[in-house]
Amino acid sequence: MGILENAKPAIVICTRDRARATAFYRDVLGLSLAYEDHLAAVFALGDATLRVSSVPDFQRHEHTILGFCVSDVAATVKALQEKGVAFQRYEHIRQDESGICTLPGGLGRVAWFKDTEGNVLSVTNA
Repeated sequence: MGILENAKPAIVICTRDRARATAFYRDVLGLSLAYEDHLAAVFALGDATLRVSSVPDFQRHEHTILGFCVSDVAATVKALQEKGVAFQRYEHIRQDESGICTLPGGLGRVAWFKDTEGNVLSVTNA
């Protein structure tokens, strides 16, 4: 058995404006806020926790930092769009009218969006 094989993952996302990010993850994405302290807002996320931490000089990344595996990508995209989430379009990737990319082989689907800080997030069934 590996040293961390049974460890509970803790995902850390950085933000300059924790109040705004907390509202997004709670009110738009519908995550359950477990607690908040002077360092982070902590959300329950399946078998993991998501820590939204304040970092004053944070610079966003241009790649996906967190993906959500869902059973129905199209329904999830639609529900998030109804909450005001805009899905990303990429010139080099084929996407449908909702911004969903079907992966080679046709089974996997993914769509990308950004949080309030510009971090790239995704929903996928792959």
